[in-house]
Amino acid sequence: MATKNLTISLIYGSVRTDRQGIEAAKYLEKKLQERNIQVHFIDPIEYKLPFLDKMYKEYEPGTAPENMEKLAQNFKASDGFLIVTGEYNHSIPPALKNLLDHFQTEYLFKPSAIASYSAGNFGGVRSAVHLRVILGELGMPAISSMLPFPVIGNLFDEQLNPQNEYIDPSTSRFLDEFIWYAEALKDKRASGTPF
Repeated sequence: MATKNLTISLIYGSVRTDRQGIEAAKYLEKKLQERNIQVHFIDPIEYKLPFLDKMYKEYEPGTAPENMEKLAQNFKASDGFLIVTGEYNHSIPPALKNLLDHFQTEYLFKPSAIASYSAGNFGGVRSAVHLRVILGELGMPAISSMLPFPVIGNLFDEQLNPQNEYIDPSTSRFLDEFIWYAEALKDKRASGTPF
């Protein structure tokens, strides 16, 4: 599937020791790159944002902390957001919520897509349902499809090949839909936005 020079921010949500969902995030990064999509891989461990005090937009231009500024520039350059979330007590990881809440206008009129994972068979879908509401409120509505990764601890081999026969075809369909929306909204943004 050809793409129109898309840039996607892939946001991973966990900062836990021995986190296993990073494999799902790296697998999705590889799948996007195979489609010639530029990927900003956003890992909250690397950015270490404080608990939310001031949003990026509340800083005077040029005064935001360096890590926040870098994130803002990556998000502004992005045509969509692929969020990879674990499931913590039926919801999303606190590090993911904190990272997302630091920004707002950078997300507007761009689509999002939700991939979720868990140690169990449901693949984190309860957190994905919760995340959909948050993303809509932030101005990056999620596509209808969600991509669950069940039994994450045994799902990938060392080369990030899924050990479940359904993962590759499900991922392909999921990304086809996400890219369609990213391209459509990129074209529409080029002619202006409501505000």
